[in-house]
Amino acid sequence: MNTAPPVRAGTRGSPLALVQTRTFLRLLAAVPGAGQGQEMIINTTGDAVQDRPLADIGGKGLFAKEIHEALLDHRIDCAVHSMKDLETELPPGIVIGCVLVREDARDVLILGDTGSASDPADPFAGLPHGALVGTSSVRRQAQLLHARPDLRVASIRGNVQTRLRKLREGECQASLLALAGLRRLDMEVPGAVVLDPSVMLPAAAQGVVAVTVRADDVALRGVLAAIDDRASRIAATAERAMLAELDGSCRTPIGAHASISTGGSLTLTGLVARADGTFLLRRTLAGASADAARIGEDLGASLRADSPADLFA
Repeated sequence: MNTAPPVRAGTRGSPLALVQTRTFLRLLAAVPGAGQGQEMIINTTGDAVQDRPLADIGGKGLFAKEIHEALLDHRIDCAVHSMKDLETELPPGIVIGCVLVREDARDVLILGDTGSASDPADPFAGLPHGALVGTSSVRRQAQLLHARPDLRVASIRGNVQTRLRKLREGECQASLLALAGLRRLDMEVPGAVVLDPSVMLPAAAQGVVAVTVRADDVALRGVLAAIDDRASRIAATAERAMLAELDGSCRTPIGAHASISTGGSLTLTGLVARADGTFLLRRTLAGASADAARIGEDLGASLRADSPADLFA
């Protein structure tokens, strides 16, 4: 009989966050001696304040702030996050205990009733001239406007279901979402067009679920290591190292996507841009996957060196 105490996993309360947490708890339950898992919903400032852009209220770290406070206070034992919402520098005493297998990192363009069928070679062609596109991501906005300067962008926040409802109600004529979220929620969305990274570069660590833990919890860190996905961790390490080197804020459009070949080499593509799309710099760097962090740092330094300084102010 397993007498280990339950592992309390902190999570946001959105449908997607709960799906991700329950996936983690199922994996945890399969580890010998791990004990039962228990989800603990924690309300975050990022979820509570929906009427203002994230950059105006403190950035994406607000999705993790209260959860990490609970972790440091020992009210929970670990925390489950969409890794793209984690700050690049975690609070002292907290580390990433494991990274789950990455879901598809690509973005999806969702056309409303006024859109027409998109050509896969030119997916934005289905948007009418001057169409209003809803997104809260400056990364998506910059790439969209760089490709189609005639488009207009409106900020839309909320979970996946909320954004799709706003699209149906006509608040915008199209929207952009992460394919990973739709897949994890098992949602089939009519009019959805998957965007190749060559068209829309994803956010750093998009599609990755990370579990944070107290650095001094050696026992739980050992358990979490058993479900860590090496390839996903390596890719996320490169992408987050590039992001950290750029030191961009939520107001800085930054994209990063790493892939690992069967031979073990890593290819990382990154971009920086202006939110209005008038400047966009995109570069790729490759090397051994063992050098993931260095590749990310080098690519970040290269992008910073050739970008206007005010992008990172």
